[in-house]
Formats: sequence, C-alpha cells, structure tokens
Amino acid sequence: MSTALTTPTSSPMATAAVLAAIDEAAPRLAALAPEAERLGRLPDESAAILRRTGLMRMLQPKAWGGAEAHPVDYIEATLAAARSGCGAAAWVGGVVGLHPWELGVMSPQAQEEVWGADQDTWIASPYVALGRARRVDGGFVLTGHWYFSSGSDHADWAHLGGLVVDDDGEPIPGSDHHFLVPKGDFEIVPGSWDTIGLRGSGSNDVVVDERFVPTHRVLEYATVVDGTAAAAVGQQDSALYKMPWFVLFGNAISAAVVGICEAALDATLAYQRERSNVFGTRQSQDSFTLPSIGEAASDIRASRLQVIDNVRRVHEVLERGEVPTIAMRAEARRDQVRASWRAVAAVDQLFARAGGNSIRSDQVLQRLWRDAHAGLNHAVNIPGGAYQAAALTQMGLDPEGAVL
Repeated sequence: MSTALTTPTSSPMATAAVLAAIDEAAPRLAALAPEAERLGRLPDESAAILRRTGLMRMLQPKAWGGAEAHPVDYIEATLAAARSGCGAAAWVGGVVGLHPWELGVMSPQAQEEVWGADQDTWIASPYVALGRARRVDGGFVLTGHWYFSSGSDHADWAHLGGLVVDDDGEPIPGSDHHFLVPKGDFEIVPGSWDTIGLRGSGSNDVVVDERFVPTHRVLEYATVVDGTAAAAVGQQDSALYKMPWFVLFGNAISAAVVGICEAALDATLAYQRERSNVFGTRQSQDSFTLPSIGEAASDIRASRLQVIDNVRRVHEVLERGEVPTIAMRAEARRDQVRASWRAVAAVDQLFARAGGNSIRSDQVLQRLWRDAHAGLNHAVNIPGGAYQAAALTQMGLDPEGAVL
C-alpha cells in the first residue's frame, strides 16, 4: 500500500494541515497555471502538489488511507485551492477529489482493485449517462463516448455513466448506472480538450468500446443520488457517505467556481491598487470603481457562505439520523446554482472596470474570468430546472423529474 502523505484523520488539526498545505502551495500552483493552459492539462508538478496537500483523499475512507473528513472541510479546501489562482487545479481537485467518496460506497472488491496497490490513485469521470451497457453473465459490456473527463490525464480509473439496454439494444428508461472502468479499457481522445476556459483541467473526451465491467464495479445511479448506497457497504451510520450526491458534487463544482471568483477579486485588488486610468485618475480614488469592487466582494462572500451552508445543513440532518427532505435537497440545489451565478456576475463587474490592459494574455484576471465562465457552463450550474424545483417544493408540490 502507498505511504504517501495525506491527512490521517478527520480531526480539525488534520483539516488545518490540508488548508495550510494548500496555502503554502498556492504561489507555485499559480506560477504553473500558464503552463497548464499551454498543455491543456495539469502539469505533472501541479498534480503532485494536489496529492501532497491531502485534498484528493479528504473524502476517501480511513480504511484506505483517507481522511473521511467533514464534507464542509472538503468544500473549504476546494475553495482554498481555487483561490490559489490556478482555476484548473481547483477544478480537478473538486471534481476528482469527490470520486473517492463514491468509491467509498461501492463494493469492497472494487475498493481493493483501485486502492490496493496505490491509495493515491485518481479516478476521473464523467457521470452523464452517455454510455450503453448490455447485460451479460457477471456484469455488463459497456460502450460509449463521454465529454468533460476532468483530470483524466492523471487518472487510472474512471466513473462513467450509462444506460442499460434491452434485448433490442434500446436504452431502458431509468436504468442509469455508474460504471467503474480502468485505464486501458477507456481511452482519451487526443486533442479533444481545446476551450476558452479551464484549459488546464484536461477535461478530455474519453471512449470505451465493448469492454466488460463486472457487477461489483457498477453502481445504480439512483442510490448514489439519494444517499442510500452507503447502507449496502456497511456505511449506514456515516453521515458523510449518506450525503445526497448532488448536494456534495454540485457544491464542490460551485466551490471551485466561487473560489476562482475569490481569486479574481484578489487579482483585481492587486491590479487596481496602483493603476491609473487614461485620464490620470488613480483607481484607488475613483468613486465609480471602488463601490463596484465593494459590491462584488460582498456578492462573492455571500456565495461562499451559501455553498458552505448548503453542505453543513444537510450533513447535520444526517448526523441526527434523519433523512434530508426533497425540499431541503431542492433548496440546496437552488442555492448552489445561485451561488455560482452570483459570484461570476460579480467578477463580470470587476472585469468590466479593469480597463483595456486587463484583456492582455499575460494578465491573471482575464484567465480567471474565462475560467469562472467555463465553470458556470457545467451541467450542475444550469439554473432553470433547479430554481423551478425549489419553487415547486416551497409550494408543497412534487418537483417530478427534477435533478436533486
């Protein structure tokens, strides 16, 4: 088993050590950010830094060298990584850092296969059900093409979403499953990640062609979403592993977005502090720019607090042995989406007042602005359905079909 440095417990001291490690690594992650953009993936050094901080194992079971940290601590760590100034590193940390949590509610055999030789193994995704799986003896045969597999260049496994097909090859409605596939059974499509934002996240297309996936490496999607998968592997008393998937995953995505916006605020303050506009007015004395910075800072902080509160409230319900209601899950989704949009709108105001030089490619602010907008385009940040579902539950109505 690996003996690489990680946080050994979920104690406040261990969490503080992760945050301290991220803070210490932040300047180097920021310095490597342009290289990540050039490569279209995290440089090996950036990936190694993320491993050393302990972020990637915060949600991993203690039995496999993880921290089993409080989920709020994981959200805080993702925010901190984003504030480093490398949005791509934070994005990979938030997304790939969640995947040990899902493996933690899978079969012990699957956990042994992934972590038995190396507890620092990374698992990529995506979960969207673009694959098609045919039932065979002992498992499924999976085929598909997926987009947005963040961190896949550094991953040895991938959680891939798919639908089971019937005897005629037609997808069975409601048959969504997650399939855990090793590297070699999935392939990265060369040159598939070429974007305007989060370029360094390496969110490649991946393909699988007629590969067998045994039953112990398959998880029914619905049991992950509602948090009931934990009971099947003896985690029925764990508030962490009973967290509803969208509450944890959605807020991890938003934490990366909001943290990038915090980094953009930091960059704005540094940039505007000494800047004069074309009329010779110091921005630190400008009565138009300063109020806009103050307003943006408040909106970004509100987003941070909302993301943290979403996760804390649901976790507290589970700690009491209760089940989060559909209304609570809908509120968490609504607020998670709103936090992302509010924070990015605040960055738009900052960028709009940063002057012409801010659009130069060597300026940090323009990269963070692009990264924030790219994160906003993730599926969990689509506002319509999340807002509608929350409104329906507030009216006492059933948000049928809502992604909660």
